[in-house]
Amino acid sequence: MNEKVNERQLAEQLGVSTTPIKEALRQLETEGLVEALPRRGVLIRFNANWAEEMILARAALESMIARLAAKRLLSPAATDLRATVNLMTRATQSGAADDLIALNETFHEQIHVASQCQYLARMIERQQFYDASIRRVIHSNPTERELALGEHAAIAEAIIAGDTDRAERVMRDHVVRSGQTYLNIVFKSKEEV
Repeated sequence: MNEKVNERQLAEQLGVSTTPIKEALRQLETEGLVEALPRRGVLIRFNANWAEEMILARAALESMIARLAAKRLLSPAATDLRATVNLMTRATQSGAADDLIALNETFHEQIHVASQCQYLARMIERQQFYDASIRRVIHSNPTERELALGEHAAIAEAIIAGDTDRAERVMRDHVVRSGQTYLNIVFKSKEEV
C-alpha cells in the first residue's frame, strides 16, 4: 500500500488531539501495520501480502502454543475448554456472532493459559488488533461459523487428549484456513494475495 498517514488531518477527522493519534500509530507500528520513516512521515504497510504473512506467523505461534497446551493441560483447564466449546456450539446454532467473537477470544486465551507459555504468548499479543479484525469478518459468515466450530472442537479434543502432534496440526490448519477466508473477503481477489 505505502499510503502516507497525515496525523493532523486524521486528528481533525476524529475530533481529537494529535497525541492519541501518535500513540495509536506507535502501537500500529509495533504490530507491523505502519512504518514511521524519518522526515517522510508514517506509511501504511498493510496489504494482502502483509496480511498473509501475519496469518502465517500467527499459525506458527498458535500451533506451538496448542502443542504445549496438549502437553501441559491440567484437569480444570480441560473442563473449562469443554465448557467454552459447548457455549460456542449454542452461539453458532443461534447465529450470535458477537457472542462467538467473545467466546473465540476466550477459547484461544484458555489454550494460551493451559500451555503455560510466556514467551510465545507475548509474541502473539502483538497481533491482537489484527485478530479482532479477522474474527469480526469471519464470524459474520454463517458457513464460516460452522467450519470454525468444527475446527475449535477438534482443537479442544486434541489438546484434552494430550495429542501434541494433532493439536499442533489442527490449530495450524484452522488459523491458515480462516486466515485465507479473511484474505478472500477483505481483499476480494486472489490475484492480490
